Amino acid sequence: MLEMQNVTKAYRTDLLETHALREFSLKVEKGEFVAVTGPSGSGKTTFLNVAGLLETFDSGSYRLDGEDVSRLGDDARSQVRNRRIGFIFQSFNLIPDLDVFDNVDVPLRYRRLPAAERRERIDAALELVGLASRRKHLPSQLSGGQQQRVAIARALAGDPALLLADEPTGNLDSLMARQVLDLLEQINEMGTTIVMVTHDPELARRAHRNVQVIDGQVTDYKPYEPSSATVTPLHPAVAGGASRA
Repeated sequence: MLEMQNVTKAYRTDLLETHALREFSLKVEKGEFVAVTGPSGSGKTTFLNVAGLLETFDSGSYRLDGEDVSRLGDDARSQVRNRRIGFIFQSFNLIPDLDVFDNVDVPLRYRRLPAAERRERIDAALELVGLASRRKHLPSQLSGGQQQRVAIARALAGDPALLLADEPTGNLDSLMARQVLDLLEQINEMGTTIVMVTHDPELARRAHRNVQVIDGQVTDYKPYEPSSATVTPLHPAVAGGASRA
């Protein structure tokens, strides 16, 4: 469902040109859980930003769900990003003055969904991540692990076809990190495609497949071999994106 071919991305100043991605090629299939690893500065986050349509690139091609999204304009990129891609960040990126419910609601409001549908999606997502009873809490009243689960609920409520996670356990202790990975595995087993950037080899081993990136290139690539495990559907309110992944 995600396919990049020979993608190149460089950052330029008056005196310097830095190549973040060099002929970068990667294919992620429907239902995969892929861990992207590599040293700092290797291009992992740039890849994730390109995959999430947060950044453009210089050459190559990128297809998402079979659609060529390589040269979309800003408005079209925003629409694809809002409707088909979910993001989980290391720093959670919650709005401190909004409670849990309203934090999950923010991206749904941008889509101008009816209030009743938004409420149904939010309730289902918070139930899935185990925070239904905390919907009126502010981020400052939650632990780090709970804040990350709110971020996951916010992503899931939008029905993403693709879930992108950038060091989702980087600010958590080992116990909370394992709990967040347990949740991501559960979400993946329900049918959601996940691409996770991580420095932690223990967490990377729990993915279906590891992809190593060094100097902006994929250096260790193995094709996906899908399992025959039964997929449990998501709650109807948050299942649309998983069926498209």
